[in-house]
Amino acid sequence: MLRISFCAIGLMLMLSVFCFSGVAIASVASRNGQAVYSVVAGDNLYSIGLKYSVTSAELMRANGLDSTLIKPGQKLVIPASRAATGHQVSRGGIEREKLDLLARLIHAEASIEQYQAKVAVGAVVINRVKSLQFPNSIRQVIYQTNGETYQFTPVYNGSINRPAGIDSIRAAKEALSGADPTNGALFFFESDVNNKQLRSRKISTIIDHLTFAY
Repeated sequence: MLRISFCAIGLMLMLSVFCFSGVAIASVASRNGQAVYSVVAGDNLYSIGLKYSVTSAELMRANGLDSTLIKPGQKLVIPASRAATGHQVSRGGIEREKLDLLARLIHAEASIEQYQAKVAVGAVVINRVKSLQFPNSIRQVIYQTNGETYQFTPVYNGSINRPAGIDSIRAAKEALSGADPTNGALFFFESDVNNKQLRSRKISTIIDHLTFAY
């Protein structure tokens, strides 16, 4: 049994849909032309972003979030320029091959790291794709070599061929959707590594056991 209720409060028009059990299915509000989404169980920034053609990073900026963690009942502002085009796949959707490859690299490089570090590893790959210093595709960035060494150890030792875990897949989706905890970093390395060249780079941030740098 569904109960649908409409109510107007000042300039706010709200639509709420509830199951008989009391668990919210959807809750959307419009305040002065700005869409506000009410988070329900099972939501994450990526899934909400797909509904409104907006990236996780844009949602984070619009709501002043410093992490991708959200909870049921939380209100999220949907950027006005995107709210009207809901239920479209953002940026044409994520190609499965790119997602799988990026997720496998994340898993191989950061399987024991916390979730944010996984997203950060994926973000470094995306940042390289955007940079003129590196190839312009995810595959070329990951498999880049000078003929003797590879940019990423998992490519050299074959661990990149192992299936990615659920968290690594989620992290890859976040990175592909624009999330970047590194603020544009192009390199990462284990924080206890003794490499003068890496150590000489300007550090962006340190997440768990990984250091991210420019």
